[in-house]
Amino acid sequence: MHKEFERLLEIVRRLRKDCPWDREQTHQSLRHSFLEEVYEVIESIDHGQWSELRSELGDVFLHLVLQTMIAEEQNEFTLDEVLYHINEKLIRRHPHVFGERKEIDSEAQAKTWEKIKFTEGRTSVIEGVPYELPALLRARRLQEKAAKVGFDWRKKEDVWEKIAEEFNELRNAAEAGDRQSVEEEIGDLLFSIVNYSRFVKVNPEDALRNASNKFAARFHHIEERLRAGGKDIYASTLAEMDQLWNEAKGTI
Repeated sequence: MHKEFERLLEIVRRLRKDCPWDREQTHQSLRHSFLEEVYEVIESIDHGQWSELRSELGDVFLHLVLQTMIAEEQNEFTLDEVLYHINEKLIRRHPHVFGERKEIDSEAQAKTWEKIKFTEGRTSVIEGVPYELPALLRARRLQEKAAKVGFDWRKKEDVWEKIAEEFNELRNAAEAGDRQSVEEEIGDLLFSIVNYSRFVKVNPEDALRNASNKFAARFHHIEERLRAGGKDIYASTLAEMDQLWNEAKGTI
């Protein structure tokens, strides 16, 4: 493994020198493509495509090395420093493993992890949740962090009542025709649903992704059936599409 990693470093160094595209890249220019690669890793895992996962993890490695080399060229930090800091962080945040060994469960470890962060300069329990996370995932992470200090609902039934409350507030705002209030109440309702999903141990991001994939598969069925019948979907009626949708529900 060490040999192949050294080979990757040599290849990327040469690309930074001899390839116009690679030479032009900056921290900022690589942001979106890096995020895309991470999503491709997630997609490979979701579909159990392990050979594809191997390939996508390689792409992530490339980004990590490229970002580090750009930093080295600009005298910001080095690869050795990146590796040193992650090694030190892992040791520091796992005192039950690298310090006085003792058996603790994963929940206790998560609380210890958060407490140690305060010794590293953080001033808020919810600090460190990136603004650019997908909204559902960010909501879940904020709730999880607050819950670790006891700021949480006592039981899932309480959250269910909150969902009903937020739904009624949304309906009232919609009936009043107040667009700004409608947007706010939709946000509150979604936030409450994320809270409930956390209590029943469902990842809301995964749940919505699966629902979107199911919708897409059923809609493709509608398109294919209409196409097979020689019909233009733009000229089809809602009743026709609803019938094919219900047909798709039996198999998808």
